[in-house]
Amino acid sequence: MATPETRRQLLVAVAACDDKKGEDTRILELDPADSGLADFFLITSASNDRQVVAIADEIEFRLKKDFGLYAASVEGRRQAEWILLDYVDIVIHVFLAEKRAFYDIERLRKSARNLSATEVEAELKSVLAKKTLAVRKSAPAVKASSSKSPAVTPKKSAKGEPIVTAKPAKKAAKKAAVKAVKAKTTASKPALKKAVAKKAAVKKAAPKAVGMEAPPFADGRHSTGGFGVEAPGVPEGRVSSGGFGVRGQNVGVEAPVGVKAPVDKAEAPKAVKKAAKKAAVKAPAKKAAAKKGK
Repeated sequence: MATPETRRQLLVAVAACDDKKGEDTRILELDPADSGLADFFLITSASNDRQVVAIADEIEFRLKKDFGLYAASVEGRRQAEWILLDYVDIVIHVFLAEKRAFYDIERLRKSARNLSATEVEAELKSVLAKKTLAVRKSAPAVKASSSKSPAVTPKKSAKGEPIVTAKPAKKAAKKAAVKAVKAKTTASKPALKKAVAKKAAVKKAAPKAVGMEAPPFADGRHSTGGFGVEAPGVPEGRVSSGGFGVRGQNVGVEAPVGVKAPVDKAEAPKAVKKAAKKAAVKAPAKKAAAKKGK
């Protein structure tokens, strides 16, 4: 009996004949007594020798491309009146119209069953369906697995004692370590936020240094924002109230003699404070010496 693969090859060959305008294409399923010869005869005809060659070439090309199948023998290609392609299970005859009528192969094979392409396709489907049913019946029935997972039996040593592995303990320790790290990070976040907020509040509340009192010179004049440097453009008897601020810049506002410029003692540098004290101590002595000299 012909296999499903042989039927597929036959259908491809029929499609090649139709594409190349083969005329009166017929399929003959040979009697089981002749099955040693072939399973199928495919017969088609053409109107001229070029068309005969074209049909034969197309059949060879399709079967080679789709199935990797080569003809066991090819006859009659030179004369191009009757080309015979022998594929063992399928024998294909491509005739000129008059040669086909002369040899009349259909009459010689009266016991063969005449089929169409649709009938071959239907038989192929039924064969495949029967095969699938047979496979399903022969397959052992698989029991439905219960919802509960089967109990895992522990490995045992040669003495029959269960072997305990350290893998579960290691996994548990890793999970505990990860949880501890997460807890620390989540707990430290509010404290960090509070510390940042406190720092920002202290910066905003810190007062800015206005300056400090400048020590007087011997002639009654005072320096502007520095020590030992006379302020240019300031008349005698007047003093600038600007001293050193936060960045050592002069405020530039003049004040009369004897009036102290406002000083932020908390923010003034230590070195400046010491110099100011020394200058304040020496100033009266210098004034007295100046008056005696006059």
